[in-house]
Amino acid sequence: MTESTTKTAKVPDQDALARVGKTVRERLDADPKAYKIPSEKAEIYAIGEFLTSNECRKLAGMIDQVARPSSLYEGTYKDGYRTSYSGNFDSSDPTVKMISRRIDDALGLPGKIGETMQGQRYLPGQEFKNHHDYFFPSEEYWKQERKNGGQRSWTAMMYLNNVPAGGATAFPTLGIQIAPKAGVLLLWNNAKPDGSPNVNTLHAGTPVESGAKYVITRWYRTRKWG
Repeated sequence: MTESTTKTAKVPDQDALARVGKTVRERLDADPKAYKIPSEKAEIYAIGEFLTSNECRKLAGMIDQVARPSSLYEGTYKDGYRTSYSGNFDSSDPTVKMISRRIDDALGLPGKIGETMQGQRYLPGQEFKNHHDYFFPSEEYWKQERKNGGQRSWTAMMYLNNVPAGGATAFPTLGIQIAPKAGVLLLWNNAKPDGSPNVNTLHAGTPVESGAKYVITRWYRTRKWG
C-alpha cells in the first residue's frame, strides 16, 4: 500500500487509536523518567533503566529457549526481509506477567489490549528491513486481525543488551537511529494524534555487525487482544 492510498483509505479504529494515543501521550508526558525524542512527525519516547541487569539476562535466556526463524504476515514482505529469530513468551509465566504489567503501567493501558510479549534475537548479519507495525486493511490478514483486537496502536520495545556494532532501530524518514542499550524501553505511537496511520513510523532493525542483539516487543491494539 502506498502512502497516498493510506491517506485516502477509510481508517479502521481511527477514533479508538486517537483515544489510546491521547491516553499514552498524557501518561508519558507526565512521567519524569520518560524522555520524548525530538520529532515533529512521530511520537517516540524512551525510558532508561526500565529493566535491571538481572532481568535483562533472564529474559535473554528465555528468548534463546523460544527463538525460531522469524515469520511475517503472508503476502506482506519478501523472503530475506526479516532474518532474525523470535518467539512468543508464555503469558502465564510469572516473570512475563510482571514485566508485561510494568509496561502496561508505563503506558497507562489495560493489559488486555496488549499482545503477548515477543522476544527477538539478531546475530551478525541479521536484520529486519523497513516496515510499519500497524496493519494494512487491504491485506488478507486484516480479516483475522480485526477480530483479534483490531489495529495496533503503540509499540513497546525493550533492549536487553548493548550491541558492540550495528543493530540500531532506525526511523529513516525521521533521520533517527537508536542504538540498543540494555534496560531501555523504547515506545512509539504507530498512529497520528487524529488516529490515522503514521507513515513516518517506518522503521528497521539494522544489521547486527558484531555480537548479538536481544529485544522484547509488546504491541498494543485498540481493544482486547485475541
